[in-house]
Amino acid sequence: MNNMEQQFLEAGTLMITGMVVVFAFLSLLILFITTVLAKLADKYPDPVAPTINRSNKKKNKVASGEVSPAIVAAISGAVKRYREQHSQPNSKL
Repeated sequence: MNNMEQQFLEAGTLMITGMVVVFAFLSLLILFITTVLAKLADKYPDPVAPTINRSNKKKNKVASGEVSPAIVAAISGAVKRYREQHSQPNSKL
């Protein structure tokens, strides 16, 4: 029985030691990376893409609630074609 208790104690100690070592390694790694990246970020900033402001009348109409006449024509044509194709009786049955 004493041998079993000794093995459990050794296993627990080994597990805790391993967890502490992994935690310490990851903490040091995170600190190192953040300090290096902070220095590099100051030296090499990200390029900022220029924003282009375009005044598009179609977007203004959609925002105000109006629908473009081209969209209405496209939807009307699609509905008409669908009705023409599906109104005929199916000859295969």
